[in-house]
Amino acid sequence: MTAHRLTRDDARRLIVRAQLLDADRPGDVVEVAEQLGYVKIDPTATIAPCEQTVLWSRIGWSYEPGQLTKAVELDRLLFEFEGAFRPVSLLPLMLPGMRRWPQRESSRQWLEANARFRVDVLARLRAEGPLLTSAIPDTAQVSRAPDGWYGTNQVPHMLEFLMRQGEVAVAGREGRNRIWDLAERVYPQDLPQYDQAEAARLLDERRLQAAGIVKQKSPWTPVGEAGEPATVEGSKWKFRVDPAALAALGEEEGGRVALLNPYDGILFDRPRLSEIFEFDYVLEQFKPKPQRRYGYFAHPILMGDRFVGMLDAEVDRKRDVLQINAIHEFLPFEDEESEMVRAEVSDLAEWLGVAVTGLP
Repeated sequence: MTAHRLTRDDARRLIVRAQLLDADRPGDVVEVAEQLGYVKIDPTATIAPCEQTVLWSRIGWSYEPGQLTKAVELDRLLFEFEGAFRPVSLLPLMLPGMRRWPQRESSRQWLEANARFRVDVLARLRAEGPLLTSAIPDTAQVSRAPDGWYGTNQVPHMLEFLMRQGEVAVAGREGRNRIWDLAERVYPQDLPQYDQAEAARLLDERRLQAAGIVKQKSPWTPVGEAGEPATVEGSKWKFRVDPAALAALGEEEGGRVALLNPYDGILFDRPRLSEIFEFDYVLEQFKPKPQRRYGYFAHPILMGDRFVGMLDAEVDRKRDVLQINAIHEFLPFEDEESEMVRAEVSDLAEWLGVAVTGLP
């Protein structure tokens, strides 16, 4: 097949539209998750947690946090897995891989050594679930060493392992704490069945759907042979492009301003971000303060299909204000651009239910 020849403008528009960041906003939480494939969960909340800002940046003023809770815990249209909320439509495509987990020998050995512990956890959930992690006794025979995420308690490790195997699932949350239950009581039981190869192929297609266009054989966004080959002017890379997105490229579309959480999915593939958007993004959260250029958790500012600056801001709940520390402009904004960014910041403060201060 002859490769599609795209301009950089085309490539950027494909990505922005695939990520639901163009002027045509989605209607609800499930629509966002279905298109993006996942909504990352992260508690860092200088402004708001990642899962909330990702949804607000797409849906806008009509989004309320309770809509996410309803979709996950009541309607069961989304499920939590490995640090993200995902649409249930992906679950049957993930199950073949979950049944083969773990591949790593050290993980298999730990599970085998803790066979009785595994039975204890499953029995406790069957008899008493749903349960918080803290309500499940640690009866491990063999312990994993504490790391930066977990202490000496082995229950979180076992629950994570059992989740990856499809045995248990997150039934909901109490604050930031997960509530666990048997997967059979959380996940739908009438799901279609796929073999490993077919599931992998369909997952590749879904990843490409969310990306729009990606580098062929990208380790950041692997899509296999999904989509169709493409080239982008000025780039030596070979790409795969989503044909459905390509077909819609000529439709009427407009840009807008979006304030993006640093863990937003559009920012994940750093090489593509640099190659297509000419945006060399560095998260400064883990840098020493003297080495930060834009701020601890500065939010990239997308305007149309260009990254134009960084918003350094934080919510002060004691004063009920969104404190603007700085709006860094990569190139000086024109008056209309300044007004658009100010309007989006004001909308963000209104959504948070606070006043805004320090807005230049």
